Amino acid sequence: MPTIQDLAHLLEAAAPLTYQESYDNAGLQCGLPGAEITGVLLALDCTPAVVAEAVRRGCNVVLCHHPVIFRPLKRLTGKGLVEQTIMAALKADVAIYAAHTNLDNVRQGVNAKLAEKLGLVNTRILAPKTGTLGRLSTYVPNRPEDQASDVAGRVLRAMYAAGAGQVGDYQDCSFQTSGTGTFTPGAGTQPAIGAAHQPEAVSEIKLEVLLPLHQQAAVLAALRQAHPYEEVAYEVVKLENQHQDVGAGMVGELPDALPPAEFRTHLRAVLGVPVVKYTAFEQPIKKVALCGGAGSFLTGAAVAAGADAYVTGDVKYHEFFAPEGRLMLCDVGHFESEQFTGEIFRDLLLAAFGRTFAVLFAETPTNPVYYDC
Repeated sequence: MPTIQDLAHLLEAAAPLTYQESYDNAGLQCGLPGAEITGVLLALDCTPAVVAEAVRRGCNVVLCHHPVIFRPLKRLTGKGLVEQTIMAALKADVAIYAAHTNLDNVRQGVNAKLAEKLGLVNTRILAPKTGTLGRLSTYVPNRPEDQASDVAGRVLRAMYAAGAGQVGDYQDCSFQTSGTGTFTPGAGTQPAIGAAHQPEAVSEIKLEVLLPLHQQAAVLAALRQAHPYEEVAYEVVKLENQHQDVGAGMVGELPDALPPAEFRTHLRAVLGVPVVKYTAFEQPIKKVALCGGAGSFLTGAAVAAGADAYVTGDVKYHEFFAPEGRLMLCDVGHFESEQFTGEIFRDLLLAAFGRTFAVLFAETPTNPVYYDC
């Protein structure tokens, strides 16, 4: 049976923990990594009632979007909802795993699911992150006698398989230049070319590839495994380039433009919300930006992207002034904008593990906000 650690590896491959925001605490909240999974209960939030439901339905894992623990706990005395939830989980031997802003910040994450529900096409990340990419350079021999074994091709294929060499929707990307490498093997070495204490000047190819920095260790391990040299020369430089598949929010287009009132009706129908808070805007809605959860910090990015509407949650009173009539800012609620996150979890688990254990949607209500209409 798959273990909780297997589940963590799956989720962190899809939404690496390095992509979470600095304030966040995604990952395994409590539980034994080596425990076998009997069932997984999917929820937006984990509360004592959700833990009780997990036990009742035969699940020993709660997979949620929002972490239970945001700040260090100094004691567990049952004071407050956080302590009560962790204590309930520990008593029942139920693990809690949270994928939060790391799942918000990937291309196929929370915002992509919301965009899919709204029927948006031609989607892209609204605010791509910087500082997540590096350039790896290394050097391989370029000699006629090596051509049959294709040293450069072998090394590149190994690095590609480990996660390097992708630029947007293009894979197996590299840049190659020829030059001369010099070295003198020291005592006790077993050089692939030359002999100890004999200076060498070798025709070499410099290989350069992009790599996500969170995959650096895996790519370097693949490089060393495939490289013919005893000592592999390489350098990794952190880049400020934007990562097109990592970042906050999303922007896309409706297949057909809608009048503002019809767009709000569309929002209410898709999200099942009784009310949408919005700012005045008279133009047809075609380009739509969105951010699940509390996303008012991206209003300026939505304006800059030329969006006609920006859909998010938790907008404060004064933040409604920010668009200045340049788009319709729509607050649909925090829970409502993230309510489909469980579908992402379900699809990942079923694709990886099949039906080796139950994957169930929580029935316990966790939205703390109610509406009188």
